[in-house]
Amino acid sequence: MTIEHSTRGNSIVDVLETVLDKGVVIAGDIRVGIADVELLTIKIRLIVASVDKAKEIGMDWWETDPYLNSKAAEQNTEQLEKENKELQKRIEQLEKNMNPSNNNRFV
Repeated sequence: MTIEHSTRGNSIVDVLETVLDKGVVIAGDIRVGIADVELLTIKIRLIVASVDKAKEIGMDWWETDPYLNSKAAEQNTEQLEKENKELQKRIEQLEKNMNPSNNNRFV
């Protein structure tokens, strides 16, 4: 009786390379209920892939999230500052229109 070993070994590195190259999606729902009354539903969606593969399938949320990307945070700050200035101008114009004889701002 002879023991044969596979000549093709799948190491953890090979498996990881395949997973990152192709991507793996894990999806599931957790539902908690009592007496046929649903109290809580948690939807879990997990994707494991390389950054290149994620971008290829249209996932790039980390590039625009201000908590994860300093450039996105700077853009967000600039956008908020611009919006703030526009709103201040609108408030000043509304105040002038309400009381044309007095150009002072309400305090």
